[in-house]
Amino acid sequence: MNYRLQAVIAEVTHRCPLHCVYCSNPLEMQRRSAELSTEDWTAVFRQAGGMGALQLHLTGGEPLARADIVELVRGARSAQLYVNLITSGVGLDEPRLDALVRAGLDHIQLSFQDIEESAANEFAGARSHALKLRVAAMIRKRHTGFTLNMVVHRRNLERLEEMIAFAESSGAQRLEIAHVQYYGWALRNRDALFPSREQVQRSIEIVEAARTRLRGQLRIDFVLPDYYAKYPKPCMNGWGHQQMLVDPAGRALPCHAAGVIPDLQFANVKDQPLRWIWEDSPAFNRFRDESWMPEPCHSCDRRGRDFGGCRCQAFLLTGDAAATDPVCTLTLARQTIDDVLRRANNGDSARPSWSYRTDPAAL
Repeated sequence: MNYRLQAVIAEVTHRCPLHCVYCSNPLEMQRRSAELSTEDWTAVFRQAGGMGALQLHLTGGEPLARADIVELVRGARSAQLYVNLITSGVGLDEPRLDALVRAGLDHIQLSFQDIEESAANEFAGARSHALKLRVAAMIRKRHTGFTLNMVVHRRNLERLEEMIAFAESSGAQRLEIAHVQYYGWALRNRDALFPSREQVQRSIEIVEAARTRLRGQLRIDFVLPDYYAKYPKPCMNGWGHQQMLVDPAGRALPCHAAGVIPDLQFANVKDQPLRWIWEDSPAFNRFRDESWMPEPCHSCDRRGRDFGGCRCQAFLLTGDAAATDPVCTLTLARQTIDDVLRRANNGDSARPSWSYRTDPAAL
């Protein structure tokens, strides 16, 4: 099968002023001294454009921590890529926003931790909520695409309706309501973050009602916690099928969490052409087809839809990246997931002691 690169996720830095309790960045982050240069990144963008990629997602950490972020946007646009900036808003003022738009920025995705200020600051590990509100007002005045991202979990789902109301008034064209996914720091804080079944069902009802009411006005995308699913999600739409992530030091990975898998060696864009990494590198081909699949995946008629689920989740929960994703109810490893669900639904809601994202990458 011919796998076409459609989008590049550029983690241009792991530096970030926030310390979110559900951060999906790896526990061992890349330091500032290891980050790719402006020239390295623009070379990646040119190669991606030459391979037919359409989209670039500039993320981190906080991409605005890069002093050269305007140059990076300009380089991506010159490579004919649609440029999306995924940001906390910290580090953005009106002159810098105007410079980004002039450089060719197409879209901004602004993250919120909550709609209530004290809770938002608690989850972010920083006093950032008031700034985010000002940044949202700045973005709505510019001619650029605008998405709000609301991360939801056990501790803030009671305010979901208020989050949607804020998005409705914000000027955003799109709202992404994303239940926490349990990688990185979120896995460490899982018991405190994981919602009850009742909360999840209520969130579905609220979102469906809002979609009906706001149809044609605000697009609402909704990401559920896959632990409650019967079958796993088609993670990244297949390992190495459509997307490539490049980390701050230049490692090319099929997804943001793939670095947790210890027996894979990921090529670096400073050493190998992007096309070779995409088409021929062992890491990108490791789980790309169906030959690696164990039972029950190998004979399952869903294998072409969910691709056996998430390889990183399989490793984190079973110790084997080639195992069936434990979310699947057809595998014995589902017991691991069911144990989490039992704890989440036993009525225990004691105030958590958070493990906050640390930031050695700033050194």
